Amino acid sequence: MIPDGLIISAPASGTGKTTLMLGLLAAFRDRGLAVQPFKSGPDYIDPAFHLAASGRVSVNLDSWAMGPGRMAGLIGAAEGADLILAEGSMGMFDGVARPGEAGTGASADLAALTGWPVVLVLDVSGQAQSAAAVALGFARMRADVTVAGVVLNRVASPRHEALVRAGMEAAGLRVFGALPRRVAITMPERHLGLVQAEETPELGRIIDDVAGFVAEHVDLAALREAAAGGGPGGGARMAVRPPGQRIALARDAAFSFVYPHLLQGWRAAGAEIVTFSPLADEAPDMGADCCWLPGGYPELHGGRLAAAGHFLQGLRRFSEARPVHGECGGYMVMGQAIIDKAGLRHQMAGLLGLVTSYEKRRMHLGYRLAELLAPVPGHGLRARLRGHEFHYSTIIAQPDKALARVVDANGDLVAETGSYRGTATGTFFHLIAEAT
Repeated sequence: MIPDGLIISAPASGTGKTTLMLGLLAAFRDRGLAVQPFKSGPDYIDPAFHLAASGRVSVNLDSWAMGPGRMAGLIGAAEGADLILAEGSMGMFDGVARPGEAGTGASADLAALTGWPVVLVLDVSGQAQSAAAVALGFARMRADVTVAGVVLNRVASPRHEALVRAGMEAAGLRVFGALPRRVAITMPERHLGLVQAEETPELGRIIDDVAGFVAEHVDLAALREAAAGGGPGGGARMAVRPPGQRIALARDAAFSFVYPHLLQGWRAAGAEIVTFSPLADEAPDMGADCCWLPGGYPELHGGRLAAAGHFLQGLRRFSEARPVHGECGGYMVMGQAIIDKAGLRHQMAGLLGLVTSYEKRRMHLGYRLAELLAPVPGHGLRARLRGHEFHYSTIIAQPDKALARVVDANGDLVAETGSYRGTATGTFFHLIAEAT
């Protein structure tokens, strides 16, 4: 059986969704409950924290890139759990203008598709009864989305809490809890969001603190009772085509951005994944059929990667006979060089002519739909792939052939086409799913 669930959402980013999500996961786990986490939309960092707090792998669900059938299959990860908690992205209704496979990518789409009620996290600093008007607007915005109630965040004082609660009561909205201001549990951040879980000092202590904080101020029993939408099963998992039978996968702090559902799909299709660490100067397994370099933060490790001679030589040797594919940061490492924010040039593998720079940062963000102009491991010529791009690097040189015709969610052409040379391929977008 698939358990009932809740979506933790908010009117905007930065309101405390992740703090509440981690606190709930850990607090329920401390009470002996198995809680299956999910993440709405394209995100690598939050799911790693979900895993640390819950002990279960968090899975991304994306209504723009995935159809209802694919998402139903992925929800099967909750089989045997006691409760589902899904963390939303951005604001509850925030998505793209034109729908994709099953929606715009908004958390509200996921709530409508699954029947999971929404718990709205409200930053009430600077507000009192007026916060209820905001919550009421969210509760009435879509008839197919249920807002179970709210959790108040950044409450200044007992008097402040009483005023906000009075407004919520007048609006007929349930308050599950009120979190006072507490700077000590703020999660560390960098330009792409939270610092990765594996890079966060004393992560266990932080999660314990957040769990205690949330349990003290939120009615856990009432939240669990508000969950809904469970069913007899998650549906059949849609097949994921692996890039090879034996896959050499770069995996460390510089190469960590790969979606769990892809790894699970590759294994379910019978593929074997053999990880290696470029930062530890490890080369890909020469017995693998292909090498996959995920994204991450290679720009923070440029000097170390440039000095990893065994890794670079091994990657070049591997590419002489077998395909290598890189996404975003992995793509940059396949190029000639990365220029860091200080203007220092770090020589990379040279499988492609790409040169990228962080000296003059420019944000590239959004969904991508690509039609391949050359095959990549696991996908043939003219395959249509859905993915997401988020980075701050600038292309200085890209002399190789374009890998794909790439458009954004509005259908407008994107200049970052990826590139290929022989069987070396790379893209700036991260693959989520093949388009239907």
